[in-house]
Amino acid sequence: MSTSTEADNGSRSSGSYHHGNLRAALVEAGLHLLEQGDTADFSLRELARQVGVSPNATYRHFANKEALMMAMAAEGFRRFTFALTEGAASGNGFFGAGRGYVGFARKNPALFRLMFGRFTSTHHSEELGEAGQTAFTVLSSGVAGFLGAPADDPRVKTVALQCWSLVHGLSHLILDGQMDTMGDIDELVGAVLRPPGMGK
Repeated sequence: MSTSTEADNGSRSSGSYHHGNLRAALVEAGLHLLEQGDTADFSLRELARQVGVSPNATYRHFANKEALMMAMAAEGFRRFTFALTEGAASGNGFFGAGRGYVGFARKNPALFRLMFGRFTSTHHSEELGEAGQTAFTVLSSGVAGFLGAPADDPRVKTVALQCWSLVHGLSHLILDGQMDTMGDIDELVGAVLRPPGMGK
């Protein structure tokens, strides 16, 4: 992300505060509004008001709302990648990463839908592409390690897609309330993702 200092002093209201990185502040404010309303129904003007700069200042970093949303999705994938690696490091390796996947979706439902929804299949940027690919590489690397196979083994891609389908489908079932009457969600997730032979 950009580390340039926003120097639009003349555009700031007296009550606003200084931003060393306006781009990051706008992305963060967008993510906050996204999770508040479970929708991307906000404007750059609203974000400018939230952050405390003039609407014109936002266009130095984002040409339009779609550009901001792509940056938001990219930041989502970076946080998602961290959740996967943190889950893997917490125990059970590859299966821990699966729990990290579902946990991220449950904590960030609107962001999760933005990242994997129609928007990112029709809008592309270098930043978003790289962030998404990094996340999939973490998944693929986990599969390769589990299989004891090199990363370019054809089985890795197939099994990675199988695992992705499992955790992604499970995440959506939870987010859509389809598992609300089935018992404790955490226990169900653990049971579905539990490695064979581990027992309870």
